[in-house]
Amino acid sequence: MMKRSDTLAASSFLGPATCVVMLVLIAPLVLLARYSLNRFDPTELMIEATTGANYARFFSEAFYWEVMRTTIQVALLVTALCLLLGLPLAWRLSRMTSRWKSPLLLLIILPLFVSSTVRTVGWMILFAKSGVMDTTAATLFGRHIDLMFTPTAVVIGTLSVNLPFMVLTLQTVFDGIDHRLSEAASGLGAPPARAFLRIIWPLALPGVGIAAILCFILGMNAYATPVLLGGPRFQMMAPLLFWEFNTNSNWPFSAALAFILMGTTLLLTTLANTVIPRRYRA
Repeated sequence: MMKRSDTLAASSFLGPATCVVMLVLIAPLVLLARYSLNRFDPTELMIEATTGANYARFFSEAFYWEVMRTTIQVALLVTALCLLLGLPLAWRLSRMTSRWKSPLLLLIILPLFVSSTVRTVGWMILFAKSGVMDTTAATLFGRHIDLMFTPTAVVIGTLSVNLPFMVLTLQTVFDGIDHRLSEAASGLGAPPARAFLRIIWPLALPGVGIAAILCFILGMNAYATPVLLGGPRFQMMAPLLFWEFNTNSNWPFSAALAFILMGTTLLLTTLANTVIPRRYRA
């Protein structure tokens, strides 16, 4: 048991940080929850009330279900692609000992110094009609490629934003696994693929789950990429929330959308976490 003095010392260190978190995180969420129960009027805007009509509107209209389905599909697809592309790269980086490791890591980190909006604008230049990709395809293959305002463009753009987070997280996980385990497996006659699946993968699985959850959360809450690359016809939850808040000035319904998005994200990440066998968890 902790001594009284140790408890007081821990409280004195954690107390200020806890108060700050309560102030800047929990208090706005409480206020947002209160807004979500208010009523919207086109002339008076937000009217004080206690009603679940905003939540009922979301669950009763097929349009919002379709938007949520699209958001989940994009987030899952981006997460799967990030795992597919990031896992081999992270594994290779973690086992590199040459002088190229640091420059390669720097190349992965550099995109994080540029905002996702700026990077998305770069994809717009590539995907635009008569843009780089369209012109190149027309020259080489005699046909045009129109990727702007398509789900494919949104997936590619979101993938480019989330992939560095996946690679850096997985690379840290693999760095924490002793490389001598792979060498021991090879010494016992196991092929590299089998050694990875039977030894490295179970050890890395908790970290892989964390990386996937991080990527999924970023995909669920993506805003700039769906707006710029998807266009007005491609709807996801974050742009829809902003539209209701800024354009329609429907604060109660946008607050309800925020809580539904947050709740759905938490529910799906919790379900995903239960997939990882208990014996592999840290």
